[in-house]
Amino acid sequence: MDSIYTAEALSTGAGRNGHVTTTSGTVDLDLAVPKAMGGSGNGANPEELFAAGYAACFHSAVQGVARAQKIAISDTSVGSRVHVLPNGEGGFVLAVDLEVVIPDLDHDQAQALADAAHKVCPYSNATRGNIVVTITVTDD
Repeated sequence: MDSIYTAEALSTGAGRNGHVTTTSGTVDLDLAVPKAMGGSGNGANPEELFAAGYAACFHSAVQGVARAQKIAISDTSVGSRVHVLPNGEGGFVLAVDLEVVIPDLDHDQAQALADAAHKVCPYSNATRGNIVVTITVTDD
């Protein structure tokens, strides 16, 4: 299968307390362990980057599904919370909460749109079966 797009990033320094850049130059960030995990919190962290990416990707999937189904929507948004949880075996796992706001639709239609987006979003497909993803649809 041919790749449609490939993103490249490089982490240097001390991992979570290091630096990350992309070959395109659009991401160039100092990283820091979050205060909640014992770090300084004086930089971005991988979970924030994942949350931002998942929110944007899922939002595009919602809009794409709406276009394909010829459903007019506007003023939509997707919020993402990425949780780091202990796995009970000395390691950690992730969980994600997505909040989808589609004010133009009734709840059932908005939920159906979000469910359809969850089937096509690359982040959803990559994480399915690996992490718990909870999708909540609201109208505000």
